[in-house]
Amino acid sequence: MIPVKKVEAIINRHNSLEKELSSGKVDSKNYAKKSKEYSDLENIITLARKYLNFEKNKKELDQIINDSKSDKEMIALAKKELIELKQLKENYENKLKIFLLPKDDDDKKNAIVEIRAGTGGLEATLFCSDLFKMYEKVCSKKKWKMEIISISKSEAGGFKEVIFLVNGNNIYSYLKYESGVHRVQRVPSTETQGRVHTSAATVAVLPEAEEVDIQIKESDLRIDVFRSGGPGGQSVNTTDSAVRITHIPSGVVVSQQDEKSQHKNKAKALKILRARVYEAEKNKRDKERSSNRKSQIGTGDRSERIRTYNFPQGRVTDHRINLTLHKLDEFLGGEVHEEMNESLRLREQDLKLKNLE
Repeated sequence: MIPVKKVEAIINRHNSLEKELSSGKVDSKNYAKKSKEYSDLENIITLARKYLNFEKNKKELDQIINDSKSDKEMIALAKKELIELKQLKENYENKLKIFLLPKDDDDKKNAIVEIRAGTGGLEATLFCSDLFKMYEKVCSKKKWKMEIISISKSEAGGFKEVIFLVNGNNIYSYLKYESGVHRVQRVPSTETQGRVHTSAATVAVLPEAEEVDIQIKESDLRIDVFRSGGPGGQSVNTTDSAVRITHIPSGVVVSQQDEKSQHKNKAKALKILRARVYEAEKNKRDKERSSNRKSQIGTGDRSERIRTYNFPQGRVTDHRINLTLHKLDEFLGGEVHEEMNESLRLREQDLKLKNLE
């Protein structure tokens, strides 16, 4: 049951905003923010009022049922109405609980995704490439824009590391569940005995941080330029186009050398650095709110083994919710990825709802 005070607070806040916005005295700086809050409350205000009226309506029906002067038909109608009223109250309560769930401000942001080959040698780099292709297909299916920031290829044709930005609506809310260790079990193409090998790749999903989200002082940065050592031709390797940026307070270091232009490499490196520093600050805040962490499925812990892709059995298993889909090819093709994601989101919602009770 939701405490009455919480529901009353919704109604009081709605009334206060309505009065404030209609007065014409809200400054332009806060108008958009308060209008958005008022609009969000408009979606739930009717339910909140009906929820508070439940006890009053129930009392009136109970009086009819228990009144010796009421005829049988009136009592029967009152009992039927009371059953319907209780069902409606349960419906209102569930919707109000979802509205009252703690909001993650980062859910609406774009996301920077970093995939790195882990244990397993060259086979791990091929798996890293497979994961990238899977996310590429998910983005294409959802009409999200993917922008590659950097790629480090292996001699086997896979990726040692790939970093990319995904632009669209509510990107982080979807992709945040991908953070962690992804494990693959399959027979490598180089395996002559047909033995199944286990390899791994680490996925980190960071909310894209804007300058307004976190302030990084120029004096806190050490910027080094050096000659690119990767592929790209003579024009890349003969100029100091590569950039290494160190955020001195946190120790976060980012190197970027994919572009021929030092300016472009610096801009990309700063984007990644800002996201990593922002994530570190976010994790620090989350640890301080430990009760909230317990209700999160997508904790962002990169050391947590979250998923296994088993090729011989054609299955993918998410260990956080013990869900197995025997649709590995479709999953890697981005076709049933939504099914797994929806299950993760519903599980997290259930955990948060229990915390409200």
